[in-house]
Amino acid sequence: MKKNNEIKKVVLAYSGGLDTSITIPWLKENYGCEVIAVVGNVGQDDELEGLEEKAIQTGASKIFIEDLTDEFVEDFVFETLKAGAKYEGKYLLGTSFARPVIAKRLVEIAHREGADAIAHGCTGKGNDQVRFELAVKAFDPDMEIIAPWRTWELKSREDEIEYAKERNIPLPMKEDNIYSEDRNIWHVSHEGLDLEYPDTEPNYDNFLKMSVSPENAPNTPTYVTISFEKGIPVAVNGEKMSGKNIIKVLNKVGGENGVGIDDIIENRLVGMKVRGVYENPGGAILYKAHEILESITLDGDTQHYKDVVSVEFANVVYNGKWFSPLREALSAFVNKTQETVTGEVKLKLYKGNIINAGVTSPYSLYNEEFATFGEDGVYDQHDSQGFVNLYSLSTKVQSMMKKKLKNNSMTGNTL
Repeated sequence: MKKNNEIKKVVLAYSGGLDTSITIPWLKENYGCEVIAVVGNVGQDDELEGLEEKAIQTGASKIFIEDLTDEFVEDFVFETLKAGAKYEGKYLLGTSFARPVIAKRLVEIAHREGADAIAHGCTGKGNDQVRFELAVKAFDPDMEIIAPWRTWELKSREDEIEYAKERNIPLPMKEDNIYSEDRNIWHVSHEGLDLEYPDTEPNYDNFLKMSVSPENAPNTPTYVTISFEKGIPVAVNGEKMSGKNIIKVLNKVGGENGVGIDDIIENRLVGMKVRGVYENPGGAILYKAHEILESITLDGDTQHYKDVVSVEFANVVYNGKWFSPLREALSAFVNKTQETVTGEVKLKLYKGNIINAGVTSPYSLYNEEFATFGEDGVYDQHDSQGFVNLYSLSTKVQSMMKKKLKNNSMTGNTL
C-alpha cells in the first residue's frame, strides 16, 4: 500500500451526489493529490447536468463523462434479463450490474492518465464497495484503491452536509429529504429516512422518480407487445429499436401505470438486512414478458434447471463477481437456453399489475391437441395407466413395507 504522499494522481468515481461531492476536497486535503473525476453515464438523465462545472469548482483537475449506456444495456442488463436473475426473488439488480461497467472504464482512464489510485465514495456498510473493487482488481490487481468512508472522520450524512457547508460545496439535495438514491436507465433505488423503519408504509409521493403509485395510475388498462429474438427484446408494439430505447419506452408506459415498484428488505453481502424501494417499470415489464415467452419455448427439464441457475446468477451479480469465471460459465448455459426464446408477448398494464394477454412463438412447445380437455386424436388415455403404475412403484413398495411392519407388531412377530 502506498503512503499518502506517494499518491500524486487519483481517478475518482464521481456522481455529483453528497458522498463524491465532498470526496474531491477531502482527497486533496489528505493526499495533496490531483483528482480526476470520472462519471459513468449509465442513463441517469438529468443527474448529469452541471457535473462538469461542479467537479472543477470543487477541485477536480478535469472530468470525464463517459457514455456507457449502450454497453451497460447490451452487455450487462440484457445478459441478466436472459438469465431471469432476481436477487432473493425480487431485486432486479439495477445497482449491482451498473458498478462493474463503470469500474472497467475507471481502470481504462486511470491507465491512460497515469493515475496512482482509484477512489470511490461507497460506504463501509454497503455492497457497492465490493462491486467496484472486485471489478477494479479484475482489470488491474495492483491498482491502489482509496475508500474515504473507511478512514475519514465523518460518521453520518449530517457530518457530510456540515463538511460541505464549511467548504461552500453546493448540496445536491434538500437537507430534509436526503434519501440515498441511485439512478440509471434501468432503475431508481431509494433508501434511508422513513424507509429505515420496516413497520412504516412508504409515502411514494415523497420520492418516486420514474413512476406513479398504483392508486394514481389510470383507471383503464394499457396494452403493450414486446418482441424477442433469442431472449433479447428487439421491438415494442412492432417497432424495432435499440435496447436502451426499448427500456426508455417501457419505463414511460410502465411508470404511468404504476408497475415495477418493489418495497424490499434484502440481505446485504456484508451481513445486515436493509430496506429499499426500487422503481423498475421497464425492467418489470421485460422480466414478465421474458418469463412468459420462456414458458412456451423451453422444455420442462431445462426450464426447471434454469430456475436454479437464475438464483445463482443473481447471487454472483449481487455480490460483485460479474468479471468471474462462474458468471461467464452461467452466461454460457443461459445463452444456450435462449436459442429458441423468440416470439411476441402481449401484456396488460393496470394499476401496478402486469397481466399476460397472449404469447406466440415459432418455437412454441405448447400443443393444443395434446393439452385440450376436449376430444383429441393424438393422446391415448389408456397409456397413462402403465405410466402411473411404474411412477408410483417406489411409493407402493414403501407403503407395503410400512404395512408389513404394522401387521408384525400387531401379531407379535419380529423380523
